[in-house]
Amino acid sequence: MSSTLEYELAEMIIDFCNVEDVSAEDISPETPLIGPDSPFGLDSLDAVEVVVAVQKTYGVRIGGEKSSREVLQSLRTLAEFISREQKGG
Repeated sequence: MSSTLEYELAEMIIDFCNVEDVSAEDISPETPLIGPDSPFGLDSLDAVEVVVAVQKTYGVRIGGEKSSREVLQSLRTLAEFISREQKGG
């Protein structure tokens, strides 16, 4: 795990989406968050939960379907988005 924010996001996803048998320490920042290649085993409904959790926890809003797909590609893309938004976009 390369950054504190990426680690926090992994823990948040594990908690909010009730992911079992996955540890935040074992997740690479480049690993897909959603879909068959994701160690989290998340689907589109889980993606909505992640978006809500990010908004509540970090105070940033992830926009429409296209931008949310891009933002939720990996822990790294999500962390970069949050950092950018918190600095004023």
